[in-house]
Amino acid sequence: MNEAIKEEQVKIKEVKKPKKNKTNHEIEKLKEENKTLQERVLRLNAEMQNMSRRYEETISKLRKYDGEDFAKEILPVLDNFERAIKLDDNDLTDELSKFLSGFKMIYTNFVSLLNAKEVKEIECLGKEFDPNFMEAVLTSKEEGMPKNQVMEVLQKGYLYKDKLLRAAMVRVSE
Repeated sequence: MNEAIKEEQVKIKEVKKPKKNKTNHEIEKLKEENKTLQERVLRLNAEMQNMSRRYEETISKLRKYDGEDFAKEILPVLDNFERAIKLDDNDLTDELSKFLSGFKMIYTNFVSLLNAKEVKEIECLGKEFDPNFMEAVLTSKEEGMPKNQVMEVLQKGYLYKDKLLRAAMVRVSE
């Protein structure tokens, strides 16, 4: 009987040993899963921070360029004022000149209002052609004119803050 008990004890020890190995294996597996989950939490946290930063940048840009659409829509009105003012022949006695002098006052107020809202005209007459702010609509050769110099502004260009609203249409020397 003692031998039978000893044999049973040996069998129990053998059974217990694999369980320890199996338990150790399960512990290692759980540790690995825990590590994987912790890394995933870190990545998700970083992704959330990046999303929050991008959202804040987007909101900041929207606030900064809030009036851009309005400024684009109002530029044709400004162009029409300029065309009307060009009709003036400086003869202040006729009815048209009196009417245009009122237009000039409105135009001046209009331009100062746009400047206050950071809508600025792109100065380009007599300067070197810059494709970032200008569109060359015509080219022509003229003696004494340096190459790629703006000879005439056909339509003014404008910036809103630091962003291009409309490129200037110009005639450039060849």
